[in-house]
Amino acid sequence: MRARLTAGSLLLVTLGAACAPAASSPQGRAEPAARGAAAEVWAVGDADVTRAGRRLAATVRAARPERLLYLGDVYETGTAREFRTRYDPLYGSLARRTLPTPGNHEWGNRDVGYRPYWRARLGRPVPDWQQRRIGGWEVLVLNSQVPAGRGSAQLAWARRAASEPGTCRIAIFHRPRFSTGWHGDQRDLDLLWRALGGRARVVLSGHDHDLQRFADRDGLRQYVVGAGGRPNLPLPRRSAARVRYVNRFEPGAARLRLRPGRATIDLVAAGGRVLDRSSVTCRPLGR
Repeated sequence: MRARLTAGSLLLVTLGAACAPAASSPQGRAEPAARGAAAEVWAVGDADVTRAGRRLAATVRAARPERLLYLGDVYETGTAREFRTRYDPLYGSLARRTLPTPGNHEWGNRDVGYRPYWRARLGRPVPDWQQRRIGGWEVLVLNSQVPAGRGSAQLAWARRAASEPGTCRIAIFHRPRFSTGWHGDQRDLDLLWRALGGRARVVLSGHDHDLQRFADRDGLRQYVVGAGGRPNLPLPRRSAARVRYVNRFEPGAARLRLRPGRATIDLVAAGGRVLDRSSVTCRPLGR
């Protein structure tokens, strides 16, 4: 979405696009489970080389996270040049430790931008969906730009990937199932959301250029972390889920401190100020 910052774009609430055609790629395999070590993971989406975006990226890089979860969108259309000039200066130095999920802006040019960039940076093709383990948690990288409904390959994969007992899982995909932002709830992702219920604990998305935290729903907690520096168009919408925190003004990222059975999740502004803190508990994998 192209947007511009307008007056009155600040809204703090502290209350208790159509998919592209499907594509296929090799499925990511899980790494061996970490043995109880704590880990710090950061997540951000919708980054841009604005002044605010650069300051936020510097904050994330300085933290030296063990993993960066990039929640999608390289502007304007995810060409090779835009990956080189608008994404790489921000987070390219963290590429080897990044798990990306594609956004709607770059998906149309995926074969000239997204896929070649990550193949070169990682030394292997980036799958459309994959799973990785860190800090006693499993990250399920999904793809909101391809079908995830009944009979889809992605839905079947997600069910298999989350079949091991336990709920210490984080799912990431670009378009959020629930959002009070410009795009609103993404109803076409409902079956994917339901497949994760009782099998995962946290869902991270971007797409709307703000920060949001929702009350638990179906055992899942949705966070929208699309405040990577792209200006926001403040047009709040209603959501079927109950929002607990919203910030439509400040650029920010999520910092997740993981350990087996628990995660602390901070929404952090450029410079490191914590805007919102929450925590979740989960049932360790294999139990």
